[in-house]
This record gives sequence, C-alpha cells and structure tokens, in this order.
Amino acid sequence: MIRVSVLYPNSDNVKFDVNYYKNNHLPMISNALGDTLKGLELDLGLSSRSDQPAPYVAIAHLKFDDIASFQSAFIPHAQSFAADVINYSNVKGELQISEIIEL
Repeated sequence: MIRVSVLYPNSDNVKFDVNYYKNNHLPMISNALGDTLKGLELDLGLSSRSDQPAPYVAIAHLKFDDIASFQSAFIPHAQSFAADVINYSNVKGELQISEIIEL
C-alpha cells in the first residue's frame, strides 16, 4: 500500500479555503479516482511547536494499492485537479509518494 501526500506549505501570505477544499476539491478527486482510491484523510496544520506555526497549512493523504494504480487513476485527471487549485489556495501543493509500513 502507498500513500500519496499533498503538502501545502504555510507562510505569512498563504491563503487556503478549508471549506472549499474539504467540500469541493477532495470530493471531486474521490469521485474521479473511484475504487482505486483506498482511503483519504485531511490534516490541518496547528503548530510545529507550541510557539511556532505549522510548516504546512494542510496535508491531504490518499491511499492506493501501488504506484501503478495511482498513476493510472490520477494522470488522466491531473490537469483538472491542478486547475481547481486557484479556487482554494495561492500555494502549490508538494507531492510525496510513500510506502506505508505497518508496525
């Protein structure tokens, strides 16, 4: 199983519409990816230390069986997903693909 994380960097000038992202963007992705998507979570950054802002304003985690299934489901929709970013943020998400190791 793999996790595809999309990390949105935090800064003084960051704009991120959580309601739009949660209620429009993520459902659009979930619907487009269908059964290939095995799980979806959203983290909203609170802090990095008690007195420091979180390094990321939001992180979305998408689970897939493997990289091939992610690519075959995601790539056909990548342009429409990217085009929607202007509706919720002024920062581009950083993508990381990770292998999930259950301990």
